[in-house]
Amino acid sequence: MNMEKRWYVVHTYSGYENKVKTNLEKRVASMGMEDKIFRVLVPMEEEIENKDGNKKTTLKKVFPGYVLVEMVMTDDSWYVVRNTPGVTRFVGSSGAGSKPTPLLEEEAKAILKQMGMEEARPKIQFTLKESVKVTDGPFHNFVGSIEEINIERQKLKVLVNMFGRETPIELEFNQVEKI
Repeated sequence: MNMEKRWYVVHTYSGYENKVKTNLEKRVASMGMEDKIFRVLVPMEEEIENKDGNKKTTLKKVFPGYVLVEMVMTDDSWYVVRNTPGVTRFVGSSGAGSKPTPLLEEEAKAILKQMGMEEARPKIQFTLKESVKVTDGPFHNFVGSIEEINIERQKLKVLVNMFGRETPIELEFNQVEKI
């Protein structure tokens, strides 16, 4: 069985998304499932309304009737989520007892980004003094060696040879590739 944590979509009764989130979080805690069920999200986005010349910002559900659950799919975790009050079914399961299909990684990242939340760190591992090639930005195709790694900010300081001298440039993890 796949023991990888993935995002799954759960269908709820319309208007019960926040109640399902609260209920599921309580069940996870009371049933000791924190090692299998991690985050429960109701995707929201800000909507700006203009009423009588006044701007009003409200939060609007992106997918009414749906909740996202980050979890490791096991019989136990499936049971806990499936039997949470307000949950009608998992999206992507073909029958009563079948396990659902998780969201594709790109889909999950896009939804989290839309909500202003970034997904977990990329799995790229960099080491000091390692050679990398710049794949994006004004230094595209430059090759340099890693001088500094900032995991929190997802940035690297790379020494590139410019005009005959080593010049440090700051790049994001996704702007370089290993050679």
